[in-house]
Amino acid sequence: MEKLRRVLSGQDDEEQGLTAQVLDASSLSFNTRLKWFAICFVCGIFFSILGTGLLWLPGGIKLFAVFYTLGNLAALASTCFLMGPVKQLKKMFEATRLLATIVMLLCFVFTLCAALWWHKKGLAVLFFFPYPSEVDAVIKCCSSLLS
Repeated sequence: MEKLRRVLSGQDDEEQGLTAQVLDASSLSFNTRLKWFAICFVCGIFFSILGTGLLWLPGGIKLFAVFYTLGNLAALASTCFLMGPVKQLKKMFEATRLLATIVMLLCFVFTLCAALWWHKKGLAVLFFFPYPSEVDAVIKCCSSLLS
């Protein structure tokens, strides 16, 4: 359990720099991190499902784009509570994840643009499909937590 707590709180065995030590000193407790992770994650799922449901209403493409993007951003922000925002950003922009991160962020922007300014429902729906490596990452994360 202690190893899981260290991994989720973002503590590694490697030497920390001054900035990391300052951020670590002002960090939240493990229970607080877990609570806010759960709150953000559940809100993210709720907003995503709500946005998908609103897609089928007449003129609901704008609401879909806003709620679905907010849901994805909330779910993404939820992991900031587990590992910290600095560490998450460093991991997101590593060389092996850079392409997936860029595609994901561009899809957020293009979904909003297609719905709010371009008024193209088909493009908005096309842009919200997740990148395959993100789906694999979610499946691996869930399976490792359950095992």
